Amino acid sequence: MSRPARYGAGGVDRGLFECVINVSEGRDQERISALAAAGGRWVLDVHSDPDHHRSVITLAGPAGELVEAARSVARATVALVDLGTHAGAHPRLGALDVVPWVALGGWPVRNGGGAGEAEARALRDDFARWAARELGLPCFLYGPERTLPALRRTAWSTLGPDTGPGRPHPTAGAAAVGVRPVLVAYNLWLADPDLGTGRRIAAELRGPGLRTLGLRVGAGVQVSCNLTDPWRVGPADVYDAVGARAPIARAELVGLLPRSVLEAAPRRRWGELGIGPSDTIEARLEQAGLDGGRFAAGTG
Repeated sequence: MSRPARYGAGGVDRGLFECVINVSEGRDQERISALAAAGGRWVLDVHSDPDHHRSVITLAGPAGELVEAARSVARATVALVDLGTHAGAHPRLGALDVVPWVALGGWPVRNGGGAGEAEARALRDDFARWAARELGLPCFLYGPERTLPALRRTAWSTLGPDTGPGRPHPTAGAAAVGVRPVLVAYNLWLADPDLGTGRRIAAELRGPGLRTLGLRVGAGVQVSCNLTDPWRVGPADVYDAVGARAPIARAELVGLLPRSVLEAAPRRRWGELGIGPSDTIEARLEQAGLDGGRFAAGTG
């Protein structure tokens, strides 16, 4: 098995990185468990949704070990998930749908990855080349070149893959491999499941720091949100903006959030917002024995 390249003076293993793999499987629990097991001790969280038919597997750690874990999850996904039999609410390009690399910016997780952002981009590029070579998987890159929404709009029409074959993998489709800052995925379910209302709210709120979709998910309707600058636009801000337009049935965090983003929201509202101390990146790293002492950026 090839080892990941070392990037930058001193090597990326000194920093702490996250890889948040989105796979197109959210119903078969045995299969989901196998995908998560492939990531080993570097898996901090698994969030599955049967209506979206999607699972979000959050991995984090020092770069060398994290790369190997992400490759293992990718191999398992291509082997186990057939996009030809897939139907779900969430947009998708492939079985291994989205693979973003994130510099966590030291300990505790902070806004901006500093020098780690360039290293995260190198990890992205290395993974895309590996997936093309070893898995025969076309990979589209996002980050500085283009946003993920722009990639989804243009892939296979005006945009060809950056690495790999010029046609989709027969069972796994293609992958969007990116580099991005920390974001928070957050869904708000409307009390009145009217899709028109959900789409209208999503369109009104979409803007800098916030990406939104109005989706029908099963019998319900949600405003699905990516908080792309969660230190500026946090869960409480989004909850209140949606709640001012329609009653909310419940809130749902997808994956994890930084501790400082949690603590920026009033403690008394954590239950209402669907967030809590055990949902932070830092808490899961501590639980896994990957706290900031060894892996904080700039320490050896």
